[in-house]
Amino acid sequence: MTKPDMNSKSPIAGILWMVMTGICFVMVTALVKTLGGSVPAAQSAFLRYVLGLVFLLPIWRELLQTRLTKRQLGLFGIRGAVHAVGVAFWFFAMSRIPIAEVTAMNYLTPVFVTILAAFFLGEKLAIRRILAIVAALAGAALILRPGFRVLDPGHLAMLGTATMFSASYLIAKVVSDELDAKMVVAMLSITVPIGLLPLALMDWITPNFTQVFILFGVALFATVGHYTMTRAFAAAPVSVTQPVTFLQLVWSVIIGALFFAEPPDSFVIAGGAVIMAAVSFITWREARAKKRAVTPLVNATKG
Repeated sequence: MTKPDMNSKSPIAGILWMVMTGICFVMVTALVKTLGGSVPAAQSAFLRYVLGLVFLLPIWRELLQTRLTKRQLGLFGIRGAVHAVGVAFWFFAMSRIPIAEVTAMNYLTPVFVTILAAFFLGEKLAIRRILAIVAALAGAALILRPGFRVLDPGHLAMLGTATMFSASYLIAKVVSDELDAKMVVAMLSITVPIGLLPLALMDWITPNFTQVFILFGVALFATVGHYTMTRAFAAAPVSVTQPVTFLQLVWSVIIGALFFAEPPDSFVIAGGAVIMAAVSFITWREARAKKRAVTPLVNATKG
């Protein structure tokens, strides 16, 4: 596969690629919402990853020729287990709370990555980054509004998702310095269904054709979304494309209102905007400091 020309930068192209990425990931969310909990969360997540293995077929020879160290295998195993729990939480949240709330709370993942990176990777947090993190957490409080409404288990599941995905991303950063990106993605695709299998078997039902078709669509849009995201990275700086991810919340609100009878919630929109602004500021500061980015793009954390 020919690599994108990293020296050819086009902000407009990067923005358009990121718009397509947002549409793909919102389609992932909408398709999972369509299942409506008819397939248990862990089983839905397991089938999504198993069906997605078909997209590894073009590179299977290359994968078999790669030799991994015991340390790398261990890291991939830990990442697969952690990511599997995060994905299961995410599928559960989708069956419980509105699409817009899932999307808005997903913006917390890069913030949690920044916090964990300070503890485990020695990242220094300047006062402005700390203030951005505090602002993001305030945005989360605006979405959840504890004490003003009853929190659904889906909200807690999304907090778990953000935490698990943050840990997964940090491990990915470590192994990405040693291995090709294709191997990192492939090992995630292989280890996550292994981690999900025991959870899926605990409450297994026989899915019908429609449910399998929907889950294959989830795998397809997720794969295309990661491809378009890669093209966006190649076309423009992350500081340019990062704010575009806020459009995902717009699409989510529209789809939720039109197809799932979920009225727009001004608190969710406002909270998502605050979190997205904080993430964009952190990304911009990293770009200005010319550091190797640790805070990921929001889409980069999606399963």
